[in-house]
Amino acid sequence: MTGLSGSGKTAEISDMLNRFNGTAVLLPDGKDARFASCVLEAKGSWKDLGRKTLHALGYPITNKTRRTQFEIWDLVIKQAKLQGVIGIYYDEAQHIMRGKSDAEVLSVLDAFKTLMKSHDWPLMLILSGVPELGDYVQREPQLDRLMTRIEFQEIDLSSAPGHPAQDYETLNEIVGSYAISAGLDVDARLPTGDFLHRLATAGAFRWGLVIDMVVDAVALAVARREGVVERSDFVAAWCEKTGMNQLATLFTHESYERMFRRDKPFRAAIGT
Repeated sequence: MTGLSGSGKTAEISDMLNRFNGTAVLLPDGKDARFASCVLEAKGSWKDLGRKTLHALGYPITNKTRRTQFEIWDLVIKQAKLQGVIGIYYDEAQHIMRGKSDAEVLSVLDAFKTLMKSHDWPLMLILSGVPELGDYVQREPQLDRLMTRIEFQEIDLSSAPGHPAQDYETLNEIVGSYAISAGLDVDARLPTGDFLHRLATAGAFRWGLVIDMVVDAVALAVARREGVVERSDFVAAWCEKTGMNQLATLFTHESYERMFRRDKPFRAAIGT
């Protein structure tokens, strides 16, 4: 699963796996089936990947282990089988491959393939990261064929005449649902195309960043204790996030579309 940073991948996958792990789906041996999760960093080798995977399974292994690649991944398979782990979610999977040689990248990809093709206990894998992750996976054709690609799309507010973009409605529902959950009304001037376009721009047209902005604005509205979320709450949330002057926010400035770019969230394009 790939998407730009802030598109909401991690939150979406984590929520899905939490719900799955909470359903107590039973395996034939009576164990509860579950997914383990592992966040990867921009350092280390296949051995570090193996250690992190074992730690995610709750198995202690030191950095000084002398186990071979085969031994480490065989241990991962055995521990997963013993614990009823049917899959592993690797978040920010591109990190462990970034800056590596082709041979090092292929070693990591081969480790992923080994987990999925085990004859004893094949595991489902979820790899998430920024779009470059897809390029890495393509380097191992067998792994690439095993994967189903899902891309988190950006907010699309383009529309044909007479057919408004559906994402406007979704943005409006996000604002309304978070306000309702906090016991607030929504100011009647907010559910407009102009405000919702400004909100999408504030989040660089990425769903995760937009939701974060809405949550921050609703929290400020709750603190005001007036029972309604207003444009001023979004202005205040933006200023707290960026340190910008209230007169230069994209919720207030007339030329907001030229001032703020999608590829640089929370930064003004003018003067940069």
